[in-house]
Amino acid sequence: MSQLLPTDPIQVVRAGPQRWEDVSTVMGRRGGSASCWCQFFRLRGTEWTGSTRQANRESLRHQVCEDAIPPGLLAYLDGEPVGWCAVAPKSAYPRVVAARGTGQALDGVWSVVCFVVRVGYRRRGVARRLIEGAVEFVREEGGRVVEGYPVDPARRSSISADELYHGSLGLFTDAGFTVVSRPSKARVLVSLDLDPRCPPPGPPPASDDSSPGGPAAC
Repeated sequence: MSQLLPTDPIQVVRAGPQRWEDVSTVMGRRGGSASCWCQFFRLRGTEWTGSTRQANRESLRHQVCEDAIPPGLLAYLDGEPVGWCAVAPKSAYPRVVAARGTGQALDGVWSVVCFVVRVGYRRRGVARRLIEGAVEFVREEGGRVVEGYPVDPARRSSISADELYHGSLGLFTDAGFTVVSRPSKARVLVSLDLDPRCPPPGPPPASDDSSPGGPAAC
């Protein structure tokens, strides 16, 4: 993938095999991310309820280390792994496909389903760079549409940090996404059509070889 501008303090890379330890660092040891390990949308019914924290971790490790296309992106701030974004073809997320109001189109459609930003690094533009990187990632993989399922804080009196793992509506609209529908009071379906004639909304993710953080074997 293309390199970032060297002046950008936040760099975004594909979460490939050499990045597993950094993915683990971002997921942490407490909270929803350390329990789910970005498997909620990949599992349904008893597959999810019967899964364990360790099984979820191992599933993500396998996806990062073995899948031909990484299951997400990592953000680094001054060389420190600080953020994660899960993005994959929509068909990889059975829960999304089955959900009311997310649409049934699958051909060329990719989904951005999760953001994790480590405590101490929030409100510093990490999620913004991740969504920009996700758009470029999908573009480079030949996707034609990127969907997101953010929450609209304006429609809820109180939203927890865990609820914002989908991302906020403003995060997506600032990156060029448009509102398609509102499946529920606070939940929104947004979409971005990728036209090869249009430039990406921000600097693209760096290649794994040129990015900070250093290799960490699986």
